This record gives sequence, structure tokens and C-alpha cells, in this order.
Amino acid sequence: MAIRSDMPHEASEYGPDRTDTAVYAWVLEHRQVDLDALAAHLSKLGLDPEDAQAALDRLVRLQLVHPDPHDPRRAQAVAPHAAIHAVCAPLEERMAQLHTQLATSRTMLAGFLPHYLGASSGRAGDSVEVIASRSEVRAALEYQSHSCGSEVISSQPGGVKSPEAMEESLRRDRALLSRGVRMRTLYHHTARFNASCQAYVEQVSASGAEYRTAHQLFGRLIVFDRHTAFVPLADGSFGAVVVRQESLVAYLCEIFDQTWALAQPFTAAAEEGLAQVAQAVDDTIVRLLAAGLKDEAVARRLGMSLRTARRHIADIMEQLGAESRFQAGVAAARAGLLDE
Repeated sequence: MAIRSDMPHEASEYGPDRTDTAVYAWVLEHRQVDLDALAAHLSKLGLDPEDAQAALDRLVRLQLVHPDPHDPRRAQAVAPHAAIHAVCAPLEERMAQLHTQLATSRTMLAGFLPHYLGASSGRAGDSVEVIASRSEVRAALEYQSHSCGSEVISSQPGGVKSPEAMEESLRRDRALLSRGVRMRTLYHHTARFNASCQAYVEQVSASGAEYRTAHQLFGRLIVFDRHTAFVPLADGSFGAVVVRQESLVAYLCEIFDQTWALAQPFTAAAEEGLAQVAQAVDDTIVRLLAAGLKDEAVARRLGMSLRTARRHIADIMEQLGAESRFQAGVAAARAGLLDE
């Protein structure tokens, strides 16, 4: 029987196919290729005998089965670790080449960024620039990080990032801190409940970064050297507006400084007391509800998911014995919960 080794590999994230393992075990034991015998073996196992040929093809493709070049009726099943090396080594080499190519391309293309930014800032009316794509925003942040000489301030509502984004931020932040750049970051109080955020803050704080949390934040913001500010686009995309106009940047920095002065040093919720932190969050929700904010706005202000915000709101309304937002506001005022 002929074995076709050019068949595409069909892999499963849950492990090898039952038919493949059955055929592999049979070849390992018998050291031969006999389609009729294989088909009969699969039938005994309750598997489709028609799959014998395809299974053999896949095993050859995976280099788990080596046909005898001198006798097509014979074949040898090899140890999986030998096949792993044979199959994966070329892929690993290719991946290394791609990583090198990626790093080279990124460095080369980033070399054009100073010329682009310099030309943009020099044109009349370009003191506010819109960057639409995520890749351009990342490149611009990288450039500003490399150019930054004294200070980075940022407001990060929510404080929860993907592992990839946190790894990228960790690398960039450590490079800044190693040059003596002062870093101050604002998070929502809810970030103190997040284990990933706690671990990240602990790592970067050890290098000199400063973190505080507040009930409410004014939005996402990053400012380098009080000269260049990044704010998100209003459409919720990954784009950003880069602000270099002196008065606008000074205004954004003033908002940050005022919020920073009222914020509290970042601590894990367990250290400060879970009940104390949770009560502070609930008090803020009561004030936002009394101000007429909807659930979505409350969640956004506090940096939590809509589902979590609604759970807090439902608990608060139950505690106040209120059936509506208006009743909750009245009950909260009578209980003195809205007093500053």
C-alpha cells in the first residue's frame, strides 16, 4: 500500500486522534503496513476502518512512522520524543528567524518616527494630532518613552490589562525608571482587588514608581515630561490624540495633580481591609446614583465591569430598601450617606 506523506497535518488541541493512536500502536507492534489488517483492527476498536489510510498519512507527516524505502510493506514507529525534535526543530528555527526579522523591521521603521513627529509638531495647527491605529500609538509611545528625560504621569482607569500589555508596560517602565525618570500612576480603587494589578504594582514600585488609587478618575491619560500628552479617541477605538499644545498639556497635568493629591497610596485590599475598601466603593456608587448617573456611567467611572457595577447597585438598593434610583438617593440623603 502507498503512504502519502504530503497530506496536511490535522491536529487537535485536545491531543491526538483515537484512530491515529490506534494505528501508531499497531505499527509499533507489528512493524508493517497492512491496510486490510489495520482496517480490521480499527473495526474491533469501534473505529471507522475507512480512516486507516488517512491516519497512516498523518503519522508519516508527523514523522512518527517511517516507511521502509526498500520494502513498502514494512514501516517502523519511532519514539515520540524523536519525532518532536524532527518536526519542531525546523519550526523553532523559522520562528527565531521571524523574531529577528520582526525586531530588525521594527527598529528600522521606528527610526523614521522622530522625523515624522518632528515634522508634525512643526506644522501650524498640528499641536493636536490624531493617531488612528493601535500600531502607530504603540510606536509613538515607544518613541516618547525613549525620549523622556524627567517624568511620566498617567491615569489608567480600571487598572486591569492583558498579560501581553502588562509585559510590554513592564519593560517600558523599567527602562524609564533605570534612567531616573519619575513615574506616577493613578488607578481606580477597584484595581486593588486585582491580583495581576497588585503583582505589577509591586514589581514596578520596587524600582521607584509611585501608584495611588481614587474612587473616580477623569479618564485615560499619559503625559511625558509635561510636554506631550496622549488621550484616547472618543470612539472607543485603540487610537489616540497626541497633544503638544502647551496650555492644553498644562491643563491636563493640573487635573492629574489635583486628583493625585486626593488619591490614596496603592495597597492590596487585604492589607487595608477588604470591608473598608468595599465600603468606600459603595459610598461612591451611592453618590453617583444620587447624581442621576446610569449603570454604564457608574461602571465606567469606577473602572469595573457593568455586571459588577449592577451587582453593587442591587446590593445597595436592597440595603436602603429602595425600589428605584430616586428612592435610593432619598434614602441615602436621609441616612447622611451623601454628606461630604
